[in-house]
Amino acid sequence: MTPLRQQMITAMHVRGFSPRTHQAYLHAVQGLARYYRQPPDQLNLEHIRAYLEYLACERHLSSSSCRQAMHAIRFLFIQVLKRADLDEPIPVPKQPQRIPELLSRAEVGRILAACVNAKHRMMLEVCYGCGLRVSELCQLKVSSIDSQRHLLRVTQGKGAKDRAVILPDTLLQHLRVYWHQYRPERWLFPSSLIPDRAIHATSIQKVYCRAKHSAGVHRDGGIHGLRHAYATHLLEAGLPVHQLQHLLGHSDIRTTLRYVHWLPGLAEQGSADTDLLARLEVAHG
Repeated sequence: MTPLRQQMITAMHVRGFSPRTHQAYLHAVQGLARYYRQPPDQLNLEHIRAYLEYLACERHLSSSSCRQAMHAIRFLFIQVLKRADLDEPIPVPKQPQRIPELLSRAEVGRILAACVNAKHRMMLEVCYGCGLRVSELCQLKVSSIDSQRHLLRVTQGKGAKDRAVILPDTLLQHLRVYWHQYRPERWLFPSSLIPDRAIHATSIQKVYCRAKHSAGVHRDGGIHGLRHAYATHLLEAGLPVHQLQHLLGHSDIRTTLRYVHWLPGLAEQGSADTDLLARLEVAHG
């Protein structure tokens, strides 16, 4: 390991960056070094601009990938190398604000019903019932469940933040049945191949896509669609936006407000029924 790489790792540890951010930032800086075939600390602002232009125009990377590379490179030069001469705006493609294809309650119900495997269905139920990111779903432990207070503890979510989300009665009952059937010890959803490790996000994505196909649901997108459904269905049920912000783990309320924009005519109400799974069961009863 080079001294520069170790410096960057140490700086990320000090700032509490998540393991995924570590991996992404190191990968981005490695790409820069390979492109110029020289150590990054020998490059200047024009090198960086040209590289980001190459990512966008020749490699046709998405705006989010280009933006992530820019943040990683700026972190290296400004925070690690203390290069004040590089603390200037660097243009990257603008992030498109697309409206996702939102799943209806009926479609969510069909997707869950299409899961024959009880463990697979439980994963999707937790994802939808608590509005989790797939990375958060993978890292759930049995100890994450606070059945007494009806809370699910999400540790080190996006931005290395912990939060607690409401664990509705219906979901808690289903989790108890799941635990009695599978008896997970550490990880709530352990890997089938290596039981002492958490399941990989790719495996969960495949489960969701198979269930969606079997259910005859043709919406675009992966399992993140269940998180979008959680947010929009709670807003429709009357949950105030600031409460939804906390449940989703958004640091900026503007991110949460996008859901309001996707639901024209939505009016905030004072309270809401957060037991989305129970509403599905009534609809299919």
